[in-house]
Amino acid sequence: MAKKATKKVSTKKAPAKKATAKKVATKKAPAKKATAKKVATKKAAPAKKATAKKAPAKKAKSARKPNAAFMKTLTPSADLAAVIGSTAVPRTEVVKKLWAYIKKNNLQNPKNKRNILADEKLSKVFGKKEVTMFELASLIGKHLK
Repeated sequence: MAKKATKKVSTKKAPAKKATAKKVATKKAPAKKATAKKVATKKAAPAKKATAKKAPAKKAKSARKPNAAFMKTLTPSADLAAVIGSTAVPRTEVVKKLWAYIKKNNLQNPKNKRNILADEKLSKVFGKKEVTMFELASLIGKHLK
């Protein structure tokens, strides 16, 4: 009886192994085809990125234009003319000339360089003895026409 049991067990195991071998072989073949398709799609993706990079390059070529309001010449008041001169100049030049005057006469606060200590000429323009650099533009605007 023992001989019959061993024969039955050995015959059952052999067909099971053959079936798994066939399944593995069928799975490998489609997997190779799928990777070939993925490679083809990856090659197409960089071509799209290259065209996207060319578009911003065209925008960068255009030069920046200054605002016409800043370039309009304005005449300074008598108090401001004593500091920067009486000729009509744009608002940007007024600020440049004021900073040149401040640095030439060493009028920045040594403890806080953002503050400007006004001398006799600048105190007429500012209306106070010490002004921050952020207030400078609004105070100059009152003296330009």
